[in-house]
Amino acid sequence: MQQKKNIYQGGFTLVELLVVLVVLGLLIGIVAPRAIGYLGGARSDTARIQMETFGAALDLYRLDMRRYPTAEAGLNALVVAPAGTTRWRGPYLNKPELPLDPWDNAYVYQSPGPGGAPYRILSYGADGKEGGEDEDADISVP
Repeated sequence: MQQKKNIYQGGFTLVELLVVLVVLGLLIGIVAPRAIGYLGGARSDTARIQMETFGAALDLYRLDMRRYPTAEAGLNALVVAPAGTTRWRGPYLNKPELPLDPWDNAYVYQSPGPGGAPYRILSYGADGKEGGEDEDADISVP
């Protein structure tokens, strides 16, 4: 007895493929805006963590130099000895150069800081300008 060959080969119909594409499109439409929101929050968190690291390095600098860097020396004093210093035992950061904020802008260092604080470190956010909301909002420590 001879068996018949099954000429039907398994596969997807056009309707099944269209249903899958519609479902994937809906999922992407729901998930993508939420994921983009998390990315913006992650950048702000990264900037805040970097600024706290600068704060710890500034405290080490202060222990050696008996003062915080001047506004003119800025955060660069954490990686390069200011001219005319003898007690500097840096670099106080692990990297040989000062990192930029997550939006590729330089951090702003103010000394003295507002309200009697010894210093203030700022990132102006995504727009790189003072003020703003959401992703453009300024982030500062302390």
